Amino acid sequence: MTPSAMTATQAGEFRAAGTDLSERRRSGVSTGPLIDISAAPDTIGMHWGTEGSLRIGAFTTIAAIAADARLAAAYPGIAASAQGLATPQIRHLATLGGNLAQRSRCWYFRNPHIACLKKGGSDCPARSGNHLYHVAFDLGPCVAPHPSTMAAALLAYEAKVTTDRRSSLTIGDLLGDGSNGSADNALQPGEMIKSIELPVPLQGEHALYKRAISRTHAEWPLVEICARAVIKDGAFQFVRLAAGGIASVPLRLVAAEAALQGKPANVAAIAVAAERATSGAKPLPMTGYKLDLLKGLVQDLLERLAGNQATGS
Repeated sequence: MTPSAMTATQAGEFRAAGTDLSERRRSGVSTGPLIDISAAPDTIGMHWGTEGSLRIGAFTTIAAIAADARLAAAYPGIAASAQGLATPQIRHLATLGGNLAQRSRCWYFRNPHIACLKKGGSDCPARSGNHLYHVAFDLGPCVAPHPSTMAAALLAYEAKVTTDRRSSLTIGDLLGDGSNGSADNALQPGEMIKSIELPVPLQGEHALYKRAISRTHAEWPLVEICARAVIKDGAFQFVRLAAGGIASVPLRLVAAEAALQGKPANVAAIAVAAERATSGAKPLPMTGYKLDLLKGLVQDLLERLAGNQATGS
């Protein structure tokens, strides 16, 4: 679920925990040389700013993020996303940087005998083939959804990424806009993620995470949402909704956010926002069901956030 190959280079692939890279090596999808990397003091752990911001080292494990009480209090959507990811065994090995830069989970990509755009092929076989678990927002030539749960959560929190070459990258800068079907991210050859910076939480904000899956345990999400909100005087003062599993990159549901800005935190306003969550969708012949899942998750999370604010929990 969360490999530690932080990006591929033309000469080889980086390996830290290698939770996904090992699988790709066994199957024959990845065959090039390996570059083993290890954590340095500035690439691991959680470092709090005096004003309440947080920098998380890219080598920090998903389990450490999920278990940190201070992080959960300040950034509950990040903690909940980490807690819902993969299995306990994977979370204890997998790194945040690896989760952000992992490779596609598409079954055509994972088959070493099938060419696809991400392996130097000329087209995306999923587009005309079996794409049941693929995108509902068709952004470019590749129709595999981006596999990073943490990327969607960090997008909701407007996080910034630092690499060994660049700083203050947004999640969009890091992963691109989906128009390049040959790449899983926009990292340069040999570029390595070092840390992720989270801004100071907003006063009075609450956040939740939820995913829709096709079976109970250790399943990749069909759709997942990280939702943040500040509700004051019975109205939405701030809303962020970020979705994974629906496009080749994580998406902000900006139409749904705009529909709630300044509106009452009630069922009617939330229902309108849930409908607008699918604005701009272009489902494939087999993925229209994801739009129903998306609307349902948005409505459920927003109603829970409104209920939490009303009860003060």
